[in-house]
Amino acid sequence: MKLAVLALGGINEIGKNMYVIQYEDDIVVIDCGSKFPDENLLGVDLIIQDISYLKENREKVRALIVTHGHEDHIGGIPYFLKQLNVPVYATRLTLGLIELRLKEHKLLRETKLTLIDGDSTLEFGSMSVSFFKTNHSIPDCLGIAFETPEGTVVHTGDFKFDLTPVNEEYADLHKMAELGKKGVLLLLSESTNAERPGFSQSERAVGKHIADAFREATQKIFISTFASNVHRIQQIVEAAEMTNRKIALLGRSMVNVVAVAEELGYLTIPEGMLIEQQEIDRMDPERVVIICTGSQGEPMAALSRLSTNNFRQVSVLAGDTVIFASSPIPGNEKSVSRIIDNLYRIGAKVIYGTGGATGMHVSGHAYREELKLMLTLMKPTYFVPIHGEYRMLELHRSMAESVGVERDNIFILNNGDVVDIQDGVARQTRHVEAGDVFVDGLGIGDVGRVVLRDRKLLSEEGMLIIVVSMSKTDGRIISDPDTISRGFVYERDAEELFNEVNELVISTIKEAKPSTRYRRNDMKHEIRKAVEKLLYTRTRRRPMILPIIIEI
Repeated sequence: MKLAVLALGGINEIGKNMYVIQYEDDIVVIDCGSKFPDENLLGVDLIIQDISYLKENREKVRALIVTHGHEDHIGGIPYFLKQLNVPVYATRLTLGLIELRLKEHKLLRETKLTLIDGDSTLEFGSMSVSFFKTNHSIPDCLGIAFETPEGTVVHTGDFKFDLTPVNEEYADLHKMAELGKKGVLLLLSESTNAERPGFSQSERAVGKHIADAFREATQKIFISTFASNVHRIQQIVEAAEMTNRKIALLGRSMVNVVAVAEELGYLTIPEGMLIEQQEIDRMDPERVVIICTGSQGEPMAALSRLSTNNFRQVSVLAGDTVIFASSPIPGNEKSVSRIIDNLYRIGAKVIYGTGGATGMHVSGHAYREELKLMLTLMKPTYFVPIHGEYRMLELHRSMAESVGVERDNIFILNNGDVVDIQDGVARQTRHVEAGDVFVDGLGIGDVGRVVLRDRKLLSEEGMLIIVVSMSKTDGRIISDPDTISRGFVYERDAEELFNEVNELVISTIKEAKPSTRYRRNDMKHEIRKAVEKLLYTRTRRRPMILPIIIEI
């Protein structure tokens, strides 16, 4: 097939977005995001894409184009570039945020970064690439149009239609309509808010609610939002200026993003308004605003630590106001609720709510009528809903049908499913390797399902280590076994059980065939099997059992 379109991440999930457009021998990758693990992935720091398909075709990969600077679109870039060092194309703010990550990974010098904007055009073999500006909850967002000999493929990026944007950078509706008029063969459009009826509110609406809350606050104000929501931070700055308050920043990502956004001119902060965190306690409480990370309940983020009085130099006190200027991402509700409870215990006034109930948050993603508007502007022959969980993709499919896209021309995909197009006809018949790769500390992909299963077992049932010394020459026991429990039972309370375990280990070794005694792995297996059976009979638990044989 000449033209192929697929996702390696971002479908049937929120996060780790990566989409691939291939025409003959030229491949362009769109976005390279990451996703945070859920509570079942113990110890995992980050989830990124399996890029086996791209590595197998590395000589064909021409570029990585990034639509905007959110983590679910840029978080995987350092790991991607370590395996495929291709040129990266992005807008000014997006490049600034990518540079932060590349510096952390010591990749900045060897990476080719190219600046693009809504008027840029690029050529990759037979593909001509152009862009159009969109609105979202971070500045400098783009949609992408790929003109190929087969037809035009459009990727919307994350978008909403904000007719009164805070930065007065309007979505390029005319260019979108022009693309639709010329003819769009295939549209890939985000589906995040496919469940929400109507139109999303303008970001500008949040500013008034923030200003009202600032006027009513009598002591310190803590306000938590996404570090990347530069529009929201600008409105916080304006409310602080209006109420004569200074601003302190807490959280590494908040400090970094504000520095980049201010340096590049996306954020305007009056001179002298920013203060260091050690200055907070020296100032009158009614003269301070603290902007912090942790609106999603992340355990090590600033707000979580503040809620348990575990942040050096800064404390939330009774009477302080804490504002959640965001909604919990699905899956984070419990963590956020825990922080809110802790803040109430301190005696703080907490302003929070889901779905913008307090007016402190509006979504950066299109609601149902805006999704229909995008479909109407583009008038695609074929449609692939992306960037959403399965129910969102299905709802987006029904919207596409309602505005005239034929049902048979709409593809609900899984990551790795390929839509092949030739002679104007699209088919989905093949699949490439796709999946999750776990980042754990410095390890990338070395933590698999077996390791995670062991971690789950350790966390639920604990571990029992049995150390026994045996003669290397005749296989006899030299000293009694030593049994150590971690997370299973408290050793002092289980002396009788441990004596029974030790006796069982001795009898198992003595009764083993001579050939088994000399094969240490076989001997360990016999000990593990016998002890596991005893422990389950006595405790109805199955701890991880680690026999260690020391040969003397």
